[in-house]
Amino acid sequence: MAIGDKILALRKQQGWSQQQLAKKVGTSGPIIGRYERGEMVPSVEVAKKLADTFVVTLDYLVDDTGKAAEIKDKAMLQRIVEIEALEQEDKKTIVQVIDSLLRDAKAKKAYATQQG
Repeated sequence: MAIGDKILALRKQQGWSQQQLAKKVGTSGPIIGRYERGEMVPSVEVAKKLADTFVVTLDYLVDDTGKAAEIKDKAMLQRIVEIEALEQEDKKTIVQVIDSLLRDAKAKKAYATQQG
């Protein structure tokens, strides 16, 4: 997905007009429209402001290969960075807890699907 498509999708997800988004990042509504249509590409500075405004990573916003864009939630990415900095034994414990919570969530979802 191209950066313009992502800007459009994220803006609509937030329920903002082009003008509202423009005000948040310090540009104009017509410029946002040009980004969304792929007529212009935002500068690095504007792309960073857009990412911060949407609370996504810059990688998510600008990567059109789909590889770096797998984690778009900045808070989740920060958690992963913090976990990576821990001692191996602590990381192992955290991963075990996460794995058990994920297993429970998947089982709950599967059960709800069977019931509904």
